[in-house]
Amino acid sequence: MDNSLYRAVVETMHDGLLVVDTTGRILAVNPAFEAMTGYSSSELVGRSCQVLNCTGCEITAHLENGHWCTLFRRKSIRRRRCEIKAKDGRTLHVVKDATVLHDAQGRVAGAVETLNDISEVVAKEEEIRGLRVRLARGGYAHGMVGLSEPIRRLGELIEQVASSEAPVLIYGESGVGKELVARAIHEAGLRSKGPFIKVNCASLNESLLESELFGHVKGAFTGAIQSRIGRFEAASGGSIFLDEIGDISPAIQVKLLRVLEAREVERVGDHRPIPVDARIITATNKSLEELVRQGLFREDLYYRINVVPIVVPPLRERLEDIPLLAQAFIERISARSGKRIQGLTREALDCLVRYAWPGNVRELLNAMEYAFVLCRGDLIAPEHLPARIVGGVAQSCEWSPGQSLPTAVPGASREDEQRRAVIRALKETRGNRTKAAELLGISRVTLWKRMKKYGIS
Repeated sequence: MDNSLYRAVVETMHDGLLVVDTTGRILAVNPAFEAMTGYSSSELVGRSCQVLNCTGCEITAHLENGHWCTLFRRKSIRRRRCEIKAKDGRTLHVVKDATVLHDAQGRVAGAVETLNDISEVVAKEEEIRGLRVRLARGGYAHGMVGLSEPIRRLGELIEQVASSEAPVLIYGESGVGKELVARAIHEAGLRSKGPFIKVNCASLNESLLESELFGHVKGAFTGAIQSRIGRFEAASGGSIFLDEIGDISPAIQVKLLRVLEAREVERVGDHRPIPVDARIITATNKSLEELVRQGLFREDLYYRINVVPIVVPPLRERLEDIPLLAQAFIERISARSGKRIQGLTREALDCLVRYAWPGNVRELLNAMEYAFVLCRGDLIAPEHLPARIVGGVAQSCEWSPGQSLPTAVPGASREDEQRRAVIRALKETRGNRTKAAELLGISRVTLWKRMKKYGIS
C-alpha cells in the first residue's frame, strides 16, 4: 500500500490519531483528533504531547534506558480509559490504544496512539449511577420527590388509579404539583404511549376555551381562517388534563358534560359529531361541592368527573420532604445554569422547614431559583433566600432529619399565613403583582383573588 492510501485511511478514520517521536514531540494528528480536541494540526505539531494532560500517560521520574515514558518500555497499551484536556479546557473521556514505532533498522522511532471519544457514554453512565442512587434512597416515585407518609400514600393511589379508565379529579392548593400527579397517572396507565394534552381552563375566556377544547371550522368566527382540531381530538388515544376545572363557565360545563356522556365533540361552527377517545383527568384548587351548592357548578358534571378523587397534600403537611425537594431543585438548576452549588447550609434549611409555604412546592422551586442568583459559593445560606422566608423564622430551629418538625408559625391559621405571605411579597416587590406572584409561586389570577379575599389593596 503506497503512502497516498495510508494517508486516505488515516484522514477518514473515526478515531483520533496521534504520532509522537521518542521525546514526546507531536509529529502528526489526523482530522478526527483535531475535531475531538479543538486543536488544529499546526497548533500541536512540534509541541510536547503533555499539552493534552493525559491521565493515562505514565511519565517516569528519571530516564530508563533513555525512555521518559513507560509506553516505550511496555511497547503497547490496549483499551485504557483515560482523560485528556481539550483546547477549551473541557475534559474528554477517551479509550486509548498505543504502540511504539520502529524504523527500518528496528530502532524505536516514536509511537502512535488512537483515541476513541467516549464522553457521551461516560455521561450516560454517570446519569444511570445517579438514578440508581435516587432509587436506592426511595425518595423518587412517579417524578415526585419525598419520603413522607402523605407522598407514599399518594404514590400508591396513583398506581391503583392508573390501571383504570375512570375519570380522576385532583384536588390541591396552587403549587402542590397537580399536573405532575396527572402526568404520573397517564404515564403509569394503559394510555402511556398516547398523547398527554394539558389545558388551563382559567387562562382563557369562554369563546377561546370552547375553540381550544372542541376545535373549530374555517369561518366559524372572525379570525378563523382555517379549520383546527380541538384538544379533545388531539388527546385521542391518550389523556386530556383539564386544570382549574372549577373556573369554566356554565355554557362550557354543558358542552363538557355532553362530551363525557357521548364520547364525541362538535367543532365550533359545525354540527357533525366527531368521536373522541381520551381519558379525562381534571384538577382544581376550589371546593367543587361548595360551587355546586352555590349553583356555580353543575351537579351532574361534578359527579361525572369526581369518580376517583385524589387530594395532593400541601407542602406544610410534609415538611420532612423539604430537604430532598430542595436538593433535587438545586441539582436541576445547577445542571441547567452551570453554577456548582452543592446544597444548603444548616441555617438555610432551618429557614425552609420553619416557613409556611403558602405557594407550596412551586414556591420552594422559585426560592431556589432566587438563591442561585445571589449565591456565589458552594452552599446556599439564609442571606440568599427571599426575605419573606427568612423573616418567617421565629427562632433558631434545632431540627435534624429524623426528628419531628415544628409548625411554621404556632397558632396561625392557613388564612393568616396566606395573608401575611401576600403582604410580604407585595412589599418586597414594591407592589409589582407579577413579581409578587412569581415569588409566591402562584399565578397573577390567584394573587388577585387572595388580595380581594383578604382586603389587600
